Amino acid sequence: LQSNSYCIGPGFARENIEPEEETMINLGGNGYLASPSLPDFNGCSPGWSSAFYGAECFDSEVHGYVKNLGKQKSSESQNIDAKKVELEQLLMMETKNYRKTIKFYQKLLQKEQSSKGLETKSMLPKLRRQLQEMKSKVQFLELVKKYVQASQTLQMMYAEQWGVESCVLPTVINNGRTDNMDVAPTDESLLLYYSTEKHQCNNQNGVRVLQAATPLGLMAYLYSRNAFLEGYVQQFLYTFRYFCTQEEFLQFLLDRISSALSSASLEPSTALTKICNRSFYILQAWVEDCYTVDFATNADLLCTLKEFISSKVVPLNGYGERLLSLLEDASTRRNDSSHQCSSMDKCEEEGEEDGKTLHSLCKKLSEDNFNWKLSKGVGPITQYQRERLYTISSVLPKPCYNSFTEEFRGSLPKADEVGPYLLIEYSTQQLCSQLTLLQQEVFQKCHPVHFLNSRALGVKDKCVAVQKALSTESVSLKVCNLFLSKCIQDQYLLQLLKYADSISTWIAAEIVTCHTSKLQVNLLSKFLLIAKCCYEQRNFATAMQILSGLENLIVRQLPAWKILPAKVAEIMEELKAVEVVFLKSDSLCLMEGERFKTLPTIPSAHVLAMHVQQLETGGFTMTNGAHKWNKLRNIAKVVSQVHAFQENPYTYTPDSKLQSYLRQRITHYKDADISALAADNCTNFHQIPAEKHSRKIQDTLRRMKATFQ
Repeated sequence: LQSNSYCIGPGFARENIEPEEETMINLGGNGYLASPSLPDFNGCSPGWSSAFYGAECFDSEVHGYVKNLGKQKSSESQNIDAKKVELEQLLMMETKNYRKTIKFYQKLLQKEQSSKGLETKSMLPKLRRQLQEMKSKVQFLELVKKYVQASQTLQMMYAEQWGVESCVLPTVINNGRTDNMDVAPTDESLLLYYSTEKHQCNNQNGVRVLQAATPLGLMAYLYSRNAFLEGYVQQFLYTFRYFCTQEEFLQFLLDRISSALSSASLEPSTALTKICNRSFYILQAWVEDCYTVDFATNADLLCTLKEFISSKVVPLNGYGERLLSLLEDASTRRNDSSHQCSSMDKCEEEGEEDGKTLHSLCKKLSEDNFNWKLSKGVGPITQYQRERLYTISSVLPKPCYNSFTEEFRGSLPKADEVGPYLLIEYSTQQLCSQLTLLQQEVFQKCHPVHFLNSRALGVKDKCVAVQKALSTESVSLKVCNLFLSKCIQDQYLLQLLKYADSISTWIAAEIVTCHTSKLQVNLLSKFLLIAKCCYEQRNFATAMQILSGLENLIVRQLPAWKILPAKVAEIMEELKAVEVVFLKSDSLCLMEGERFKTLPTIPSAHVLAMHVQQLETGGFTMTNGAHKWNKLRNIAKVVSQVHAFQENPYTYTPDSKLQSYLRQRITHYKDADISALAADNCTNFHQIPAEKHSRKIQDTLRRMKATFQ
């Protein structure tokens, strides 16, 4: 930050605005309140990339290029359709030229190898530079295409035209008030703290960045210019529950819409029109992105919204019907997703050939060297590893639950008859892929908001859990609820942690119930190889679950570890190293590099929850009541990873029989007492030879006799 913070009150001066930035996007038609977004209704939510990258998602060069697209003359207004047409033509032409140049370059290389012409050698360096320039231009156009091509981003461009300047934000507050509209808000109701950051690419005037604001100020800032494009809207939707309830936020939006719709005359250029239309876009983005965590779990909230739209919006504005349709579609998608994720048997009926092709592609990508593979044993640590080994917290805990249960479907007899022998028969890759698909089922249902305020759900650090277990007194731990008391919180995170705990318990139970040492060694080797395969293919959730099961106190004391092959035993240390990388690296380590963009990823739910808890440590408010937006922004950035990973799922071919067997075994042992199971199996005890045992008794008696003499 290049300058000190300063306060923006109700009487601040108007900012300097570039004339071209005030140009309205030409939508065609004269009705500004009658459906503010006629084309591409769906996809107004900015998406995870907006929350993760913020204003850096697209640099100034991309913004400037998009502004000039579709303009035949400098005096003409912007037209989105013209932008799309011109961009597609440019991209097609540049890509075609790039491919032709590559072919020409390859011919020159062949000619150089077959002849010794000086002319060919002199042309190659120039052609290489030309190729690099063409490649850079194609990549830049691809980035611009991401900016304007998707309906989501087009909706953001439509939404941004209704943004207001900072000086109009007090009007946003006054607009929804039922009292005298001319009364300006006080400093306590609207308090915005900014800091100034310089552009990294040039030395122009610094850009103001919001640092803190009161709850009312944070809600008002949703209406500021570029709030969508700079990521503020998406970050707000992830984190607003820390300072206001869902009902308060909804009422804030509905009051602004109601006040504008009741106005007799609405000119397109007035602030009232902008506030009303921006309210529609914010509401649409909220429904699209957070329906499952806010509306599906709160019937009263959904009923309030539907009733308002039906009674106040539909009679006056065509946007009302679209909002109702959006709510119905969101409800249908949620129901279909729940039904589809309950069983993956239907996946086999879909295109088998396409599935095999995608599976082979994913397998090919997964065979790349895993960048986090640490040195085995106590060997030297590379510079890359040394840079990453800085501490955040200690060892991860087992999750704590408060009267939470989840039942798996399926019957048990067949799995009980087969026992663990079927696990040995299947290959490591088969078991890895099917366990990954089972993990993906539960992961795809989660939302970034589920990882917030996890302390209130009973998710604790391991050291806290150990202290509680060793304590002889019944100490009532004070639950720390960071959300407002009336804010409804979806507890799906507990289901993720419960599933993870079930996998760990199942693995430990399978090992301690083996009736021969040979089978026990084979099963230990199998699970270690599966865990290695999982983390190499970026399924860190299952890898850490297997590690937790193998680190069970009873399992670690088994004699089978002593006869385990050395190469297989080294995998255990490798898994611990991966866990250390998780725990001691930054919370965004999985988003580094390009691997998360090309390879599917499933993070460990508990590791991610612990990282969020680290960010939640400390106060959220300043002494004057303003909330620290930079703290909330960092939390939103971390949890946005969830949606990023969900966009790139695994494409393994489901094996319904193997999945059914695994489900049954997991169900059978999910609540098992490992110590009780181990006590019933003599294989789990160190066997002492009879002669050696009798000799020890005789030596003990001889020593005791000597003490009495």
